[in-house]
Amino acid sequence: MNSDIVDLRSFYDSPLGRLAAQSITMALSSLWADVPNERLVGLGYTLPWLERFGTDAERVFAFMPATQGAVVWPANGPSTTALVFDEELPLGDSSVDRMLLVHSLEHAENPRESLKEIWRVLSPAGRVVIVVPNRRGVWARFEHTPFGTGRPFSRTQLTELLHDANFTPAGWGEALLYPPSRRQWLQRSHGMLERAGRQFWPIFSGVILVSAEKRLYQGIPVARRASRRVFVPVLSPQGAAGRILEKDRS
Repeated sequence: MNSDIVDLRSFYDSPLGRLAAQSITMALSSLWADVPNERLVGLGYTLPWLERFGTDAERVFAFMPATQGAVVWPANGPSTTALVFDEELPLGDSSVDRMLLVHSLEHAENPRESLKEIWRVLSPAGRVVIVVPNRRGVWARFEHTPFGTGRPFSRTQLTELLHDANFTPAGWGEALLYPPSRRQWLQRSHGMLERAGRQFWPIFSGVILVSAEKRLYQGIPVARRASRRVFVPVLSPQGAAGRILEKDRS
């Protein structure tokens, strides 16, 4: 099940969502090397972090999967949002310095093909930073948060997937080390639980973070792939009307 854009916005506007964004931000800070004037693209639902980590970038784009939906961003100024298919990004080869994936890879139809497409658009020194639900974590077991939808990963699975797509993991992190409870008294203790979790139970974190470098010394066979994706306008005739039309023609 994919996360819908309305549900994602509602979650991150809630007290639990704001705490989750804060926890992931802290974990990303330890992996995020500041590179001025870089070209940054967020894929999935990355708005809470693009606003934090994209301030020094030359340009920032928010790519949102077609199955998720999109919103206009930023609120002020020209929109930099695009509705995309993650296996066919509307970018040239080696045109991006860094990509951030949140609520993306776990919903990809083919994660390996998605990462290969990201490899294509990243510059030779480019990096991809990925946030995915942890298979061992509690958050992946509850569907009242977006981290309970899609396909969770273990570190081993994520490492194999990155190697298959010619990426080398350069750093790891964990976040959401407290339970996804809506109870206020438990939310007030999230800071203490997060610190304790990093020390005593990091393998049970809600999400895994990894920063990976593009590997250049191994070639990738180039094959032109016929697009399997077709945008269908919401208001176009569908279903019974189409069948009636075909019957009239016959």
